Amino acid sequence: MTQPLIVRLRNWVGDVVLSVPTLVRLQSAGYELHLIGKGFAADLLRGYGWPVHKLADTLGERVTQLRELRSVVRASDSGFRKRINAVSFPYSFGSALEMRLAGLKAIGYAHEGRSFLLQRSVTRPPRGEHELVVYWQLGSALLGSDATPPDRIDLRLAPEHLKQAAELRARHGIEDGFIVICPFAGGTWDDKDKTWPGFAAFAAGPLREFGRRIVVCPGPGGEEALAREKFPGALLLPGVGLGAYAALTQDAALMISNDTGPGHMAAAVGAPLLSVLGPSEPALWGAWGPTVHIVRGNAGDPPWPSAAQVRDATAAILRAAA
Repeated sequence: MTQPLIVRLRNWVGDVVLSVPTLVRLQSAGYELHLIGKGFAADLLRGYGWPVHKLADTLGERVTQLRELRSVVRASDSGFRKRINAVSFPYSFGSALEMRLAGLKAIGYAHEGRSFLLQRSVTRPPRGEHELVVYWQLGSALLGSDATPPDRIDLRLAPEHLKQAAELRARHGIEDGFIVICPFAGGTWDDKDKTWPGFAAFAAGPLREFGRRIVVCPGPGGEEALAREKFPGALLLPGVGLGAYAALTQDAALMISNDTGPGHMAAAVGAPLLSVLGPSEPALWGAWGPTVHIVRGNAGDPPWPSAAQVRDATAAILRAAA
């Protein structure tokens, strides 16, 4: 018999991708997952069939949302109120407060003085553990058993995602061997921009030398305008959902990306990924999997790589796949 478990996802695409192995593990252990997250999460995780509820905007609305979900799921589990019945992946005080006010018994990491709001507060692993491992260890605490994290994520795509990617390729004549680039990045790392400043010049020059079709899938928030301005030689595909985007990268010969969510998606579906990093620390939050290649600079603050370094890394990956 499965046990309902309400799970609050984190707010960024990369974090949700890195939590997938733990979610799969919890489901395999007999939990019936009910997820709450940002609007993108439903499409990104559609291949798993988990119900994903869009996170409400305000504290009051979120508490009401959780209470309603609690009422629905506990009807199928007489022991729901007697055990830990929720997981808080976010570290924020607010996420724990919402669950407590909704009458849920949550497990989560001790952070921001929120331990008294959690049914079980777990000490966060010391700095130096990768974020995927941090989520994995929270799952271990709930299950009461240790296990080795997987070496790959294997993000499951829905049939509709594969169909959408195939339709995009047919509509725009995208033949095999194309390269996807993601020259955008949300947020910062230690208050430093995660966007490689040399990306536009690289795409207009050295990357063109490979003779490959270059594809960009800009997201909301001004990315389309930026792509049209800075990457005029690339094929722009705005408005592509995350699932179709992941399926498209799976077909690509290579994805070249800043430290951002789509890079995590590409690695999670097994696509060759060249992750161009400056201030980010890959040991803590890098894309996960055996197809990930990282290029960084040796000097500067942050230490961005040169166009020549990225060109050489690109050539090596394409040559190895030939």
